[in-house]
Amino acid sequence: MTREQAAALNRVDPLASVRDRFVIPQGLVYLDGNSLGLMPRGAPERAEEILGQWSQRLIRGWMEGGWWELPLLLGDRIGSLIGAEPGQVVVCDTTTTNLYKALLAAADLDPGRTVIVIEEGAFPTDRYVAESVARRIGGRTRVTSRGRSVDDLLDDEVAVVVMNHVDFRTAEIAEMGSTTETIHGSGALAVWDLSHSAGVLPISLDHWDVDFAVGCTYKYLNGGPGAPAYLYVNRMHLDRAANPIPGWIGHAEPFLMEEGYRPAPGIRRFITGTQPIVSMSLLDAALDVYDGIGMSELRAKSVALTGLFIDLVDERLGLEVASPRDPQRRGSQVSLRHPDAAGVYERLVAAGLQGDVRPPDLLRFGFAPLYVSFTDVWDAVDVLAGVLEA
Repeated sequence: MTREQAAALNRVDPLASVRDRFVIPQGLVYLDGNSLGLMPRGAPERAEEILGQWSQRLIRGWMEGGWWELPLLLGDRIGSLIGAEPGQVVVCDTTTTNLYKALLAAADLDPGRTVIVIEEGAFPTDRYVAESVARRIGGRTRVTSRGRSVDDLLDDEVAVVVMNHVDFRTAEIAEMGSTTETIHGSGALAVWDLSHSAGVLPISLDHWDVDFAVGCTYKYLNGGPGAPAYLYVNRMHLDRAANPIPGWIGHAEPFLMEEGYRPAPGIRRFITGTQPIVSMSLLDAALDVYDGIGMSELRAKSVALTGLFIDLVDERLGLEVASPRDPQRRGSQVSLRHPDAAGVYERLVAAGLQGDVRPPDLLRFGFAPLYVSFTDVWDAVDVLAGVLEA
């Protein structure tokens, strides 16, 4: 593969023009959208709009500017990307907070069960929160390894199983549909973390009967640093599931200022408090980029980008590929092993290639199909080759 051949792939890429909707720093090959997405060009204007409402309408902005309903409106927009019908997703708080709410709400639906199953090597937040919730309900955790069936860990003590849809180290995809079915077969509930899959993989939460799901919006969804997270609660649980952090805005009639808490109907009950409206406006602009783009198109380009990267690595570098080679098992990221990953990473950044590193030996490269081009892939491997040769 030559760079000219990679450029030819750009010319026939149906998503090539979408790249123009983002601000891309000159001279940078950006392959870190799996940590923080690029800024959409429409974000500053949307933020200015909200700031203008704040300066002129002040408190009236909550109703006149639509701030009050923004968590639900954004929730439905994200729901369309993860296979959820309207009214089951809310944008609010952080991924950690939402995971805590989801796990405790799920466990409380069957208080006789006190065991939470968590993956060994799961993202730290997921482990910390699972252990905390297990202690709170007087139980404990059980640990499963990635790729191992959870079936042999399930019994009538297990309340919840929490899993990452895509592994943050290797990008290995877990089979959400069949795993959720197995979990339900034991009477337990399934909570999924979509942080490394939403926006690049087709997801069908409703179809797969997932109970709860959480995720961040600053990675592939390009919501910006510190952008609010989201929480999905399956409609079959909405009337019974309780928010363990009840807040004023999640009250059934917040402006009555009642002494006791009555949960709002539906997904609104999972809003804990006043939300970051300026950050939400940036996320709203980021989601505009997805208008008119099918998830199947994004997935096809993701597979093509990561496949080309692996082919070029094999051809020119010979590094160990830690991610699955089977594209059906690989997310939109490729991880390579190198004994001095941290040292290589520093030199890559200096040479204009932005990926990231995870200890002890992983170099991670994220391929956001909305803005990564095929020449980006070629250039990235060329920079890698130069650094390793030097």
